[in-house]
Amino acid sequence: MKAILVNNDKSLRWDNVPDPKIKSDEVLVKIEAAALNRADLMQREGDYPPPAGCPEWMGLEIAGEIVEIGAEAKEKSNWKISDKVCALLGGGGYAEYVAVKYDMLMPVPKNCTMVEAAAIPEAFATAYLNLFIEGGIKEGNTLLMNAGASGLASVIIPMAKAFGVRVITTVLTKEKAESIRHLNADRVVVTTKEDIALVLKEELENGHGVDVAIDCLGGEIMGKCIHYLTHGARWIMIAALAGTKTEIDLKNIYVRNVRIIGSTLRSRTPEVKAQILAGIVRDVYPKIEAGEVKPTIYKVLPITEAEAAHGILYRGENVGKVVLTVK
Repeated sequence: MKAILVNNDKSLRWDNVPDPKIKSDEVLVKIEAAALNRADLMQREGDYPPPAGCPEWMGLEIAGEIVEIGAEAKEKSNWKISDKVCALLGGGGYAEYVAVKYDMLMPVPKNCTMVEAAAIPEAFATAYLNLFIEGGIKEGNTLLMNAGASGLASVIIPMAKAFGVRVITTVLTKEKAESIRHLNADRVVVTTKEDIALVLKEELENGHGVDVAIDCLGGEIMGKCIHYLTHGARWIMIAALAGTKTEIDLKNIYVRNVRIIGSTLRSRTPEVKAQILAGIVRDVYPKIEAGEVKPTIYKVLPITEAEAAHGILYRGENVGKVVLTVK
């Protein structure tokens, strides 16, 4: 089969690799679409190696068709040959085929295309993990989702709204604010025009303090914002694109019982990931199939144009997910 490999100069090529051989607890999926994530860029740069036993090529979420099922997978699941599925991977999605443990699969939701389904596993699992498991968010709470134009925000914002959560988000420009209008955040803060720390102070004073923050930016502003949260709030760090250093008033943290939580999906055990996927099917799929939550697709390109697709993410052009199709 073929897969996207990284050359010594960090460029990409579509080249031959060995066909995957499934284990007894795995199924073989013929890939139709693979969605991009920022982790793919980190892996390409050599900063985010795949877990042991995973293919060396990138790709954390795919959609496709089951073409082979191992004996244990057949015994322990209801999957059948020709089932349309989407899957969460440790790596290996930029390819024609992938071997997947049976409990890392989800059915394609009834009203989703294969391209949309490919954009579900990683982003929806990250959203579900941080909103409900780490964040413990509840109806009536307020969420701060930084980087509102990101692919992850395009999932987290509508998911939170579908469960009755008030959402504040941040973008850099008025144009970006306009581009995410369809996500229906309650307040969109253009950070080149407004100071987000002062906005959160105002929200707290007006009785709408943030209960959960999901932050992929970090940097200096994180330490300023964390002072203006509700008592018992959770600030969840999932990346630090704006910098890894900040200054925090520690007294504010213990007086307000604020928790700072570091969270990544990729480092979770397979058992935890399987529980997250089961939770998505149970709790979130009804919202997807009712049209309340849906992946936002920014652009679709053939997998042979993976270089151009990565360029979109490197330049920060996308609002929503970029997806590669495999013919």
